Amino acid sequence: MTNSYTERQKQARSLVKGLSGAVLGKEKESVLLVTAFLAGGHVLIEDVPGVGKTTLASALARLSGLEYTRMQFTPDVTPSDITGFNMFDKRTGEFVFRAGVVDTDIFLGDEINRASPKTQSALLESMNEKTVTVDGELHSLPPLFTVIATQNPMGFVGTYPLPEAQVDRFCMRFSMGYPSFEAEMRIAAGMTHENTLPTLNPVTDRESITEMRKDVKSVAVEEEIYKYAVTLVTATRKDKNISLGASPRGSVMLVRLAKAYAYLQGRDYVLPEDISEMYIPVINHRITLSQEAKRSFLSAEQVLENILKSTDMPRRSKGRI
Repeated sequence: MTNSYTERQKQARSLVKGLSGAVLGKEKESVLLVTAFLAGGHVLIEDVPGVGKTTLASALARLSGLEYTRMQFTPDVTPSDITGFNMFDKRTGEFVFRAGVVDTDIFLGDEINRASPKTQSALLESMNEKTVTVDGELHSLPPLFTVIATQNPMGFVGTYPLPEAQVDRFCMRFSMGYPSFEAEMRIAAGMTHENTLPTLNPVTDRESITEMRKDVKSVAVEEEIYKYAVTLVTATRKDKNISLGASPRGSVMLVRLAKAYAYLQGRDYVLPEDISEMYIPVINHRITLSQEAKRSFLSAEQVLENILKSTDMPRRSKGRI
């Protein structure tokens, strides 16, 4: 399937529309997931069970027409379950590689923080390098490989908090939140994922998604936009409520996600509003709050919102800077 730039943008918006129909009342979260997907980034969804985290990931796989695997993480999941392993074939007398669950386009890791640190480190390589190493041999993962991981913030028994190095590999983190009263009424009346998911058909394909990601990389960013993004990120290293600020990877990801968001809005250039829209979901998991902020019951989102409000946004004219 060969499509023009504008046609591919329409297909990207169709992904959002399809996700919004599959998970009622979650338009904003649908936009965030598709934005990250277009940017080629991995996503961490943190929320209580039963609010549609798994459904959102499953719906994206169906709508995109890509391969999809899911694993429920538990303490007994081993690194070889993730990466794959070599098995001896008696007929040939040779070892044959058996791919693990990450050998796919979209991988959903449910309750990732319940896996052991050793298993988490195996997933880290695949997220960072899009490769796995088994017995010293390197195996490449599919070019569109994307991890969507979930974790329940309320359960601490039997969990292993993700190390900072792995959390930083996720391009964004967001929460689903409970549905609105009206949406939950529709869900209670039978609009559940068992009914909606089977009705979803692909609105794009592998070739078009590959081209979409190329399109996103070509979205124009002016110098003032880069300056605004870096100013917002470096402010996290100076704020009294933050003991550990975001690294330069935060600046890279912020611009990268802003480009994908602009593309999703039908533009080929980034506006300051794109940066501010992506700032909190891209940066909130890259900072550590100070003890004073924790004692004041401040959240990372509240602290970042204050930084956003206190930072001057570049002016624009005629739709651009």
